[in-house]
Amino acid sequence: MNLGNLFEDACRNYKDNRALVYENSRISYSQMERAVNSLANHLKSIGIGKGDKVALMLPNTPEFPITYFACQKLGAVVVTLNVMSTAYELQYLLDNSDAKVLVTAAQSARRFEEIKDRLATCRHLLLTEVDEGPLSMKKAMETGPFAFEASDAGRDDPAVMIYTSGLTGKPLAAVLTHGNLISQSRLLADLFDGSQQDTGLSLLPLFHSFGAVANMLNPILMGACVVMLDAFSIDSIFKAVETEKITYMTAVPRVYLGMILQEGTEKYDMSSLKYCVTGGSTMPPAYMPQFEKKFRVPIREGYGLTEASPVCSVTRLHMEQKPGSIGVPIPGVETRIVDESDRELPRGEIGELIVRGPNVMKGYYKDADATAQVLQNGWLHTGDLALIDADGHIFLKGRKKRMIITSGFNVYPREVEIVLNLHPDVAETKVIGKSDLMRGEVVKALVVKKAGASADEKAILKHCRTYLSSYKIPREIEFVDRLS
Repeated sequence: MNLGNLFEDACRNYKDNRALVYENSRISYSQMERAVNSLANHLKSIGIGKGDKVALMLPNTPEFPITYFACQKLGAVVVTLNVMSTAYELQYLLDNSDAKVLVTAAQSARRFEEIKDRLATCRHLLLTEVDEGPLSMKKAMETGPFAFEASDAGRDDPAVMIYTSGLTGKPLAAVLTHGNLISQSRLLADLFDGSQQDTGLSLLPLFHSFGAVANMLNPILMGACVVMLDAFSIDSIFKAVETEKITYMTAVPRVYLGMILQEGTEKYDMSSLKYCVTGGSTMPPAYMPQFEKKFRVPIREGYGLTEASPVCSVTRLHMEQKPGSIGVPIPGVETRIVDESDRELPRGEIGELIVRGPNVMKGYYKDADATAQVLQNGWLHTGDLALIDADGHIFLKGRKKRMIITSGFNVYPREVEIVLNLHPDVAETKVIGKSDLMRGEVVKALVVKKAGASADEKAILKHCRTYLSSYKIPREIEFVDRLS
């Protein structure tokens, strides 16, 4: 059993249901299957088969899930890439992943053109928003043949690779298997009583692990509808809930804070919304009751990480909410709090949170050393400090590893420091996280300039934009005489 098989089941059982809604488009399961099979045949015709890597760098548009499931039927491995990746980052990601194809938006083609002659394995490009020609995704989805039998990929075979920031400054690809993602999707459906009657609002980027599972994989496999918003305003969220009769949504805390602060929301009909889930970074506890009071909708907080497919714990709809808690482990997932020697600590003591379960990744792609650092005897070391109370509720208390989480995206300071240190006027740097109400944290850089150097903040930021995705670029640069 693999994700391709389960997609076939969903299309057979719910063929007339809405699968995807995007702007003015309404795509049924039978229509989606037709596009998926056509694209799978096209990918096969250019030499893509079981185990080959297909890089997917797209915003929240129908082409994302269509490509995702075409790859799952092929037995190919989806490599999800952040749409904000620079050409410099993209070259590393494509080479490191051994991707043979890049699927992206036409507006991103320039970045590929900059690097294509230096790429080791990626020889094919497919573009959305292009109607004709060999690069056209539209043509690949519409030409046929429209039948394609899912591969024989097994539960232990890789299905998806998602990049996460690495301690050394280079991103690492977490390899998630069909079994990882099937177990995660089914657990989420059970936890929140999901069904084909649901309509979910997809706000999180689908290239993000939380977005891909909660807002795409889970609803599609149970025959529900996914309403996709790419660029959105807070007002457009309310309009979508009312118009499309949204039953649930998942988002990062800044979205819910924006909804709380939005005026005039009483004019919207929110009665269809059953619950909301927040994750990616910690929701300020004071705002949870404000949201629930204003909208009369329960909001639940989850915790996870890319390496765990991603959800490890969540506050339950039927449980009392404990302020500051990230809930209890999801069924099938074990948690422990351990000290520096990996000895389990008693309830109430702070140590590193480690997890074990069917959701834990196979490992990091082509990096046995990094894998061995975090996966030990089946336990995933999260790098997060936490405690578990007498009732089994988990409370985060800090981080063991240097990491900044901004709007749900992980940034390792070392990656930013390496880029800053490339500037000819920079002697040394230290990157830290700075608290921010809307984003949780933002990136701040302390910079020591070389003697006689003239570079100012504007010049440093311009340099960063060449090498770093926008969320990694420092929001603040402070020039100092020396680092403490």
